[in-house]
Amino acid sequence: MALRLEKISDLKLYQQLLIMGIVLLLVILGFLFAVYRPMCQELTDLNKDYARLESKLVEDRRIANDLPKFKAEFEKLQLQLTEALKELPNQKEIPSLLTSIAGLAREEGLEVLSFKPKSEQVKGFYAEVPVELELLGTYHEVAMFFYDVGKMARIVNVNNLQMGNSKMTAGRNLLSIKCLATTFRFVENAPVSKSKVKRKGKKR
Repeated sequence: MALRLEKISDLKLYQQLLIMGIVLLLVILGFLFAVYRPMCQELTDLNKDYARLESKLVEDRRIANDLPKFKAEFEKLQLQLTEALKELPNQKEIPSLLTSIAGLAREEGLEVLSFKPKSEQVKGFYAEVPVELELLGTYHEVAMFFYDVGKMARIVNVNNLQMGNSKMTAGRNLLSIKCLATTFRFVENAPVSKSKVKRKGKKR
């Protein structure tokens, strides 16, 4: 090392300066690639993490501030669900409900020619309970019957309406009406569909 320094000292001044410049450049390049660049990359990553955490903090604060609102909305929906379920009769109430539909028809002056309960169809937490009705009466009596059905506390839908030709009988213009009255009942222990069972099996 001493011999090298002596050789360098024997060189001319501009040569010595050139060698020192090259050494200094190598030191600077080593610092840039070995220290400065990794530190810049680490700083960039830290800034990204900080921005992400700050964004999450803002979102968490917003959710925390809205939590009472969400809780109130949840309680409101729970109350609405409870009220809606009250409109779905249970199994024991179905016969009397179906009888009351026929009773409304008679109260409005309609003649119930046919009353055929059909097999119910389970749709998850509720089941459809359809009844085929064949009625005979005036247009006004039919309209009032549908109006009364619409006012019932329980949900009853009337569809598949078929109207026959009108006939004059004893001074009354009578219509033959066929329709499907469908009510709904709450299914307490709703069966699990096969598709859901298959999904659960796949997850295992």
